[in-house]
Amino acid sequence: MPNNPFDEEKLASSMVYKMLLESTLAIPWCIDWDTKTFSYIGPQIEKLLGWKQNSWKTVEDWATRMHEDDREYVVNFCVSQSMAGIDHEADYRALKEDGSYTWIRDVVHVVRKANGDVDCLVGFMFDISERKKQEEQLQKMQRQLEEYSYKDGLTGIANRRLFDDIYQREWLNAIRVQKPLSLILMDLDYFKQYNDCNGHVIGDACLRQIARSLESCGSRPRDLVARYGGEEFIWILPETNEASAALMAQKIMDTVKMARLPHKASAVSDLVTLSIGVKTIIPTERDNRMQFLDEVDKNLYQAKKQGRNRYIAA
Repeated sequence: MPNNPFDEEKLASSMVYKMLLESTLAIPWCIDWDTKTFSYIGPQIEKLLGWKQNSWKTVEDWATRMHEDDREYVVNFCVSQSMAGIDHEADYRALKEDGSYTWIRDVVHVVRKANGDVDCLVGFMFDISERKKQEEQLQKMQRQLEEYSYKDGLTGIANRRLFDDIYQREWLNAIRVQKPLSLILMDLDYFKQYNDCNGHVIGDACLRQIARSLESCGSRPRDLVARYGGEEFIWILPETNEASAALMAQKIMDTVKMARLPHKASAVSDLVTLSIGVKTIIPTERDNRMQFLDEVDKNLYQAKKQGRNRYIAA
């Protein structure tokens, strides 16, 4: 093979070149295009993957020593790029002789004959397993940061930011499908007095317990409960009519009462209770979601004005 840069005779005539080639961490290889056979692969392959150097005979050996989830895409990509004469790179999980896998990056150069036909493929394999571990750790950290950015730090449920995003999305969807959208806005009764009586540590524990109780009321994937701010919480209930929203409000009140959190400073109960505003709308393009939210808040205000420990769904 005249264009094989790793031809054994050429390597033998240049011992310095051979020493440099076989001491590098990258693994050189060459495949004859017509026969699809390895004309050379560096001895480093044995240390990296465990397979003997002389066991790499055809491209089938390369393909079968690849994770089955990567094989079809990588093989098809490399073949198509090679046929087009395009140098390329491919990352995949290579099978080691012991049955485990390690991440490999193949960097491929297409060598052409004088008439333009593909003569051979020349490339280097690089062990990128450590890089992949670092990338996976970085992705995990990014997912955690994203999760934290949408999670209330105290209670662990959704925060105001996530509520705003989901509310906008569900509002637009309700306009599109013309289905009812309900909001339930909740406020713990006399919570300032609760903190004054018990201290903020106990107050924070109370908020966490309330959040868990509220979460237990939900059953549908698209329903969302969030901490709206301070001692306020809010439910988004897509495709929920007035009657169902009122039933949900009553369920919430009952569930919080069942938690039996003592409240000595409350003027309405010996236990922690909620005042709740409920509102349902089938929005159109003419409606404003922030105005609707303000109407829900007005219902909450009416619940407080009428004696607290109740819901208003006018």
